[in-house]
Amino acid sequence: MDIVFLHDLKVDAVIGLWDWERQFKQTLHIDVDLGTDISAAGRSDSIDDTVDYKSVTKRIMQIAETGGFLLVEALAEAICAAILTEFNVKWLRLRINKKSAVRQARDVGVMIERKRVAD
Repeated sequence: MDIVFLHDLKVDAVIGLWDWERQFKQTLHIDVDLGTDISAAGRSDSIDDTVDYKSVTKRIMQIAETGGFLLVEALAEAICAAILTEFNVKWLRLRINKKSAVRQARDVGVMIERKRVAD
């Protein structure tokens, strides 16, 4: 399995359980590893034969910026579902870091792995 990745994608979103958190946008740091086969793209040198990470980036940003989620867990599930449905990806690992969640910790968030259900 080959991996196309995006790391430290910064997305500003309203997210959080508490009323005070929902008064402003917070910066989320998102990492995603996309399991796919890039051998055809290696031979053809064509974007049509691989995962277009710019399109994946736009989709992640759209979901995060407009989703209105309370929990990063719900945001993570929504992102994974969209990527697995809309892109030629067999597996993915997604990490969402909400650095501002706990003052005493540098990194706080979730990491999940999902795979495409057999067609």
